[in-house]
Amino acid sequence: MTLKPGAVALVAEDEPLVRMEAADVLGDAGFDVLEASTTPAALAYLEMHPEITLLFTDVVMPGPIDGLALAHEVRRRWPGVKIIIASGRITPDPAQLPDGARFLEKPYSANGLARVVRELGLRLATE
Repeated sequence: MTLKPGAVALVAEDEPLVRMEAADVLGDAGFDVLEASTTPAALAYLEMHPEITLLFTDVVMPGPIDGLALAHEVRRRWPGVKIIIASGRITPDPAQLPDGARFLEKPYSANGLARVVRELGLRLATE
């Protein structure tokens, strides 16, 4: 798979329909999108694809760690990756988020996701 440097998003979400929707929104915004349904799969993608610039993860994820712990691991190992953490069940305290990460409450709209991507300083292809 050939990915565009600087425009690669990883969507870590265990619910297939939610994962596809987030991937579609990010794809429409100009990102190449990789999808993972578990935290180990997300970490494997990050290890194989240093060009990933955005992690979008659900808090409640299958695996030995949850999405919040995944986000912290990504911040530690890949500090340049922008992070969006989403949940409809848990609203983390801002102090629980990795530095620079943004929280997005579910259900979110395509415009809401695009707004948070812009807040992280990433350009969208539609702009």
